[in-house]
Amino acid sequence: MKIIADKTIPYLKGIPESFAEINYISSGGFTADTVKNADVLIVRSIDKCTREILEGSRVKLITTATIGYDHIDTDYCNNAGITWRNAPGCNALSVAQYVLASLVTFSLRKKISLKGKTLGIVGVGHVGKEVERLCRAFGMQILKNDPPREKLEGEKDFVSLDVIARESDIITFHTPLTTDGPYPTFHLIDEPFLNKLKKKPWIINSCRGRVHNTSALLNGLASQKIGALILDCWENEPFIDHELLNKTAIATPHIAGFSADGKANATRMCLEEIETFFHMQINRIHEVTPSPPVNPVINLNHFQEHRIEEAILYSFNPLPVDKALREKPENFESFRTDYNHPREFAAYQVVNATQEERHLLVQLGFTCLD
Repeated sequence: MKIIADKTIPYLKGIPESFAEINYISSGGFTADTVKNADVLIVRSIDKCTREILEGSRVKLITTATIGYDHIDTDYCNNAGITWRNAPGCNALSVAQYVLASLVTFSLRKKISLKGKTLGIVGVGHVGKEVERLCRAFGMQILKNDPPREKLEGEKDFVSLDVIARESDIITFHTPLTTDGPYPTFHLIDEPFLNKLKKKPWIINSCRGRVHNTSALLNGLASQKIGALILDCWENEPFIDHELLNKTAIATPHIAGFSADGKANATRMCLEEIETFFHMQINRIHEVTPSPPVNPVINLNHFQEHRIEEAILYSFNPLPVDKALREKPENFESFRTDYNHPREFAAYQVVNATQEERHLLVQLGFTCLD
């Protein structure tokens, strides 16, 4: 078996070598020439799998270590008999952690409590469900919009996008990027949507850049329809709009799903898809695990106030990467490639928590020690 893999996929090296001939290449290295003799491709979202690259190759399986798959020409693959698989849910908790940590960061900056705020979640799949769980535990009221789920499950638990726009203090988007079908999400955040906002909400996009319209966001900020922007995803990545960057409250280079745990999950899922497709067993998949945090114990007595918030930011704080992106936006892609993947809440043990604090921390996923 011959495998071509993106060399930046974490925790992969050393595992496929036991059962395949593997070549690790850079993102720009996926060409018709390099993939023509491969049986399997293991890719990231930056690795385009187009007809021009795949036609005439012997590729049988494409696995992407991402939730999204808009970088794969799925229509061509389906017609050409090439199986493709994504990694749904692999980084759901990572993105939810990003959302909560960003909200905590901005709420502390503005001296505003998140408790009781109404959060509108647009797209309540793997990621949206985790965002709902964490933010509900944090005391927020939740509104959910997900037309595909509403069609299957009924209207009871869902509201329209108009209700989200009208009633939310904060709106966070967790949809795939689609341009056709019954529920297209391309430029879902556009002028008509922003004109319906009533409460000057904070808006978060940590799903796909083209879910928002850059000009519409700039106009929404200028007209004060938007209270604040938290952006992890951008149109035209990695060539992001500098004016929009300068006007965001928190700006990051598409790293919300980049926890070490999420990366390990995605790599493991790619290998499991190879197992399934080729009816084989890969004995070393269990070795795909992230390293423990350097300092895994969080002592709440080190914090005089906002102890829960400080525990959250101990595990992930968006401000260092925000600062780096603002200073050198041209390094957008290198920030992603060289990112120091944080661990998720479950990798940390908290000490000296009160009974009330323990209850919330455990709900968020931390381990509390006596």
